[in-house]
Amino acid sequence: MSDHMTARELADEVWYWYLIGKNKVGFPKSYERYLNALQLVQGLLPGTPRCLQCNIPLSGVGTLIAGPILGLRPSVLTPRLCNGCEKAILKAEGGAEVELTLLFADIRGSTSMSEQKAAIEYKDFIQRFYKAASQVLIEHNALVNRLVGDQVIGLFAPRFAGSNHAEVAIEAALEILQVTGHSDPEGPWAPVGVGVHTGMTYVGAVGSKDGVSEIAVLGNAANLTARLSSKAAKGEVLISEEAATSAKLTDRALEKRRLKLKGISKPTTVRVMKVGAGGK
Repeated sequence: MSDHMTARELADEVWYWYLIGKNKVGFPKSYERYLNALQLVQGLLPGTPRCLQCNIPLSGVGTLIAGPILGLRPSVLTPRLCNGCEKAILKAEGGAEVELTLLFADIRGSTSMSEQKAAIEYKDFIQRFYKAASQVLIEHNALVNRLVGDQVIGLFAPRFAGSNHAEVAIEAALEILQVTGHSDPEGPWAPVGVGVHTGMTYVGAVGSKDGVSEIAVLGNAANLTARLSSKAAKGEVLISEEAATSAKLTDRALEKRRLKLKGISKPTTVRVMKVGAGGK
């Protein structure tokens, strides 16, 4: 490819590569040469695993140079990337529309909990939930998109979660219910409901005037997943038909519901999976 690409087009191409693991239209030749040289040089440092983008070692002897000297360490979004590539992708104010699976997990009744608990006690409770849920997402190769309020959001992109990202997301959803105690005889320590949906989603970086950037997840797919999570009762995973089909769950004898979701024009059919005191 030639070097005739605007900064925005390059940012969009970087985002597509970041999420899918391959190019959509291709990088400019100069940028491709830079990437190849960077990956080659950093590949000389020993250690595994490595950053999928820049090839810097994230564990092993090579981190003695990558960490103290270069300031590179695993990203907070996913341990499969370094923080340098995380910063670069957030700085590139572009994005890409790709098919992936989204997971939204919400605590049920958090408003009443916040009224009943002291502020510090409620903070400790929310922090425990964040740590437990985000650890599950990381172990399932999701991008931990957001930890806010009483909600955790995970993005299961093909680059990290693989082509069977819907199946991986559903497994993660069930495990989040497990680690929050829904299979315990005495009940969950955090009552959680989860929504899972697969669809075309715009993912990109949004910056502010003070230089702070974050990943934005936009479009109908994100809205639908958020609505599913708000409808899920404690111990439930509501799975859209798209996610169920992608995960090959449509032949299983799962409960089906038809829901009217706020902001979604047509009724939505979902499959229901549960975790309770008797197991899944």
